[in-house]
Amino acid sequence: MNMHVGMREFGRKDAGQQVDDRAELKDVMTALAARDAQIKAFAEKAQEEIKATGQMAAETKSALTGLVEQGTALQARLTDVEQKLARRGGSGDGPAMKSNGVLFTESDDFKAMKARGAGTARMNVKAVTSITSATTGTGGVGDAIRPERLPYIVTPGMRTFTIRDLLMPGRTASNAIEYVKESGFQNSAAPVAELATKPQSDLSFTLTTTPVRTIAHWFHASKQVLDDIPLLQSYIDGRARYGLALVEEAQLLAGDGTGQNLLGIVPQATAFDFANLSLAGDTMIDRVRRAMLQVRKALYRATAVVMSPTDWSIIETMKDSEGRYIIGDPRGVIEKRLWGLPVVDSDAIADGKFLVGAFNMAAQVFDREDANVQVSTEDRDNFITNAVTIRAEERLALAVTRPEAFVYGNLVDGNAS
Repeated sequence: MNMHVGMREFGRKDAGQQVDDRAELKDVMTALAARDAQIKAFAEKAQEEIKATGQMAAETKSALTGLVEQGTALQARLTDVEQKLARRGGSGDGPAMKSNGVLFTESDDFKAMKARGAGTARMNVKAVTSITSATTGTGGVGDAIRPERLPYIVTPGMRTFTIRDLLMPGRTASNAIEYVKESGFQNSAAPVAELATKPQSDLSFTLTTTPVRTIAHWFHASKQVLDDIPLLQSYIDGRARYGLALVEEAQLLAGDGTGQNLLGIVPQATAFDFANLSLAGDTMIDRVRRAMLQVRKALYRATAVVMSPTDWSIIETMKDSEGRYIIGDPRGVIEKRLWGLPVVDSDAIADGKFLVGAFNMAAQVFDREDANVQVSTEDRDNFITNAVTIRAEERLALAVTRPEAFVYGNLVDGNAS
């Protein structure tokens, strides 16, 4: 075959393959765009499921996993097409890379040999000694290797909130809660003879007020980020609400009532009567029972025990003199209960402390404004900087109507509370 004819045929074949590769590249990009749209839809669905039930539905999780696997296959196919285009001179977006045959026929040695009609022509080709991910230099494949972005954001560990669930719920349309509490009772009731004057008893009352407090915080973000990554909107929404709940739990349990703080349960609870109720050799389990007795002697019945996860783990692993576990068999599920009461292991209470009380009747949470998230462009210079301000807040009050129904103290030896 004539050399010129052969080179033209080679060029036409290579050009045709480039057209096929570009068509395949377009198909892959279309499939990736469709995959991204599906991921967005399922991510929004998952967020709604989490808000409604506290967890993602199994079918939604399975669909997202399938989309991730599909994306991995498409990404591998994309990389393969891009590498083929790079070997054949590019995707058509830049100058085509000349093949060795074209470079040879354009070399000075070949042109001189052609003019002489005979002889030898030589062209030196620099060898590629290694292939790297660099964007420049010999052997650099550059953008042909691209990282794969997972379709979700990895969140840190999140605390489970429990204290609010122990309390009576309530709502208010005011900025404060007032309640009348009996503060004194002089009982003079006695057997009375016929026609004799009956004795008089006395009652006294106190008006107590607890204010509604606001818990809030805000984030600053670019508008482009919220527009381009819908999943980030849900993430910020969830983290904003989580931040409120984190502070709320600490306030309900231990708020000191100063400034804008709620007055929590612990500061109002009755101290454990160490002097009269403790016995030598009492364990942590015994201490809980003594506290239950103190609540009962105040004419209430305890409904729950609150302690730290560390202390509950210590109680779970207690053994008798023969090395047998006291609470239960570690090979099975150990119910979190002591003396018939549910044990709530809360991160909001300090290690070594406990709170026992009649939670269902002695304290109540009143919501003035549920936790909500708002986004605004009308804050400072947001308009000209294309930014948004994200604010999350809630308003609530806590009324501890019967402080004597709560007992707070040390799980280990010591009179300090």
